Amino acid sequence: MTEALSHFLSPDDLQSSGSGPLYMKLRQSLEDAILSGKLSHGQALPPERDLAEFANVSRVTVRKAVDDLVKDGLLSRKHGSGTFVMKPVSRLQQPLSRLTSFTEDMARRGYVTRSEWLGRGLFHPSSDEMMMLGLKVDMMVARLERLRIANELPLAIERASLASDILPDPKAVDTSLYAELHRTGYKPVRAVQRISACNVTREDAALLAVPEGSAGLAIERISYLDSGRVVELTRSLYRGDAYDFVAEMTLTDG
Repeated sequence: MTEALSHFLSPDDLQSSGSGPLYMKLRQSLEDAILSGKLSHGQALPPERDLAEFANVSRVTVRKAVDDLVKDGLLSRKHGSGTFVMKPVSRLQQPLSRLTSFTEDMARRGYVTRSEWLGRGLFHPSSDEMMMLGLKVDMMVARLERLRIANELPLAIERASLASDILPDPKAVDTSLYAELHRTGYKPVRAVQRISACNVTREDAALLAVPEGSAGLAIERISYLDSGRVVELTRSLYRGDAYDFVAEMTLTDG
C-alpha cells in the first residue's frame, strides 16, 4: 500500500508546501493526482486510515480533504464500497434525430475510437431475439458484444443481435457494424430508440471504470431496412456522466 500511495502523494511535499491548513494541502495533492491521471477515473481511493498514516496527518484531516473533493465531484462515496475517483469528463451530446453508428459519431467529433471485443459469434436465439428480429425457428442469431472507447475513455457497452442471414460472419465486423451492413446491402434506414435511466451493475461498472451503482443510460435500438424488416436489435449501456441525448422538437398548431 505504501508503494501505491507514493505514486501520487508525498508526505514531505505535503508538510513543506507553504502555509495553510493541512487538509487544504492534502486536498490539493489529491486533486492534482486526479487531474494529472495519477489517480484514474473509477479507481478506489485508499482507506482514510492508510492515507492518514502515510501522509502523517490525522484522519480528521483526511476526512475533511476527501469531503471537499466529494462536494466538488472529484470523488464519490459508495456506501459499503469505498471512495472512488470521478475524474471530470467532457460530456458528449448525441442528437436523437440522426441514425449513426458509435464510430461515425465519434469520428465527427475528432475522437480516436477503439473497441474491445467481449464476445461475438453465431448462437441459437433467445425467445426475445426470435420475437424482436422476426426469426424463424431454424435460424441462428449473430451477437456482437463490445466495449466502446473514445480517447481512451470507456463510454459504452454495446450488445447487438442480428439475424444470421444478415450477418453470417460476425467476425467480419471490424470497427463499424453499420459500415459492414452498408457493404453487404443491409444498412438500416430508420430506427426506434428507447432510453431509460439505470444503475450500473458490478460487472458493467468494472468495464466502464465507474463505481458500482453509478448512473447509466440504458438504450434499446431497433433498426429497420427500407422494406420494414428489423435488421438490428442493440442494447447499449452508456455512462451517465459522459453522455447527453438531445432531441429537437417543433411546436405544431392545435
